[in-house]
Amino acid sequence: MPTDTKERILEVAARLFAEQGYHATGVSKILRAGGVKSGSLYHFFSSKEDLLVAVMQHHVDLLRPRILDRAVAESRTDDPLEHVFSLVAIYRRSLLVSGSALGCPVGRLALEVGSTLPRVRTLIEKYFAAWVAQVLIWLNEAGSRLPAALDRDALAHQVLAVVEGGIIQARAAESVDPYDTCVAQLRTTFELLVARSRYEQDESQGTLKGPPVPVEDAASSEGGDQFEWRAW
Repeated sequence: MPTDTKERILEVAARLFAEQGYHATGVSKILRAGGVKSGSLYHFFSSKEDLLVAVMQHHVDLLRPRILDRAVAESRTDDPLEHVFSLVAIYRRSLLVSGSALGCPVGRLALEVGSTLPRVRTLIEKYFAAWVAQVLIWLNEAGSRLPAALDRDALAHQVLAVVEGGIIQARAAESVDPYDTCVAQLRTTFELLVARSRYEQDESQGTLKGPPVPVEDAASSEGGDQFEWRAW
């Protein structure tokens, strides 16, 4: 059916743009990989740029079912902070199974064409805004586990920066190790914030038993409840 052909073209183009980049992916490569004729492609998309816009819209449409909802399902817990790290883990697996060739296809497009193609840039901004908005929801759901004065919107943007920056470093190094290092530091940041909130609550209730958890002790302060992110 025509819709099947269109979906196949979108999926193939999305994969090739993610692996090779937009400019390095010729229409002929998309036709060969998708097993379609040029007439079929141009029936749905008037130009390569129009195809890219459709691919980017495809990413926006699939962000929730393929990424955000999946992060909640795979975290196997009601803890909203663990939903954040389950989301981060999805991109790690993409790096791992692709030999660090993939990661976040939208991030790659943002670097390559975000400043030159306004229609694509608008969709990239929409994608990242929805991504950050969901992380912010999870941070807000954490309630008093995080400090009251914390700028949670800024922290949500920091999570995105860690993911995208870690992916860039992993691709450059052809290794997932730089990504793991970035995530480890993000985990430490979350642990310190949770510890700080506990300290503030104990202080306000007059049940304070000691100073805030030092940075070097934060990773071990949770004992058996600590989340082992390297198990991803």
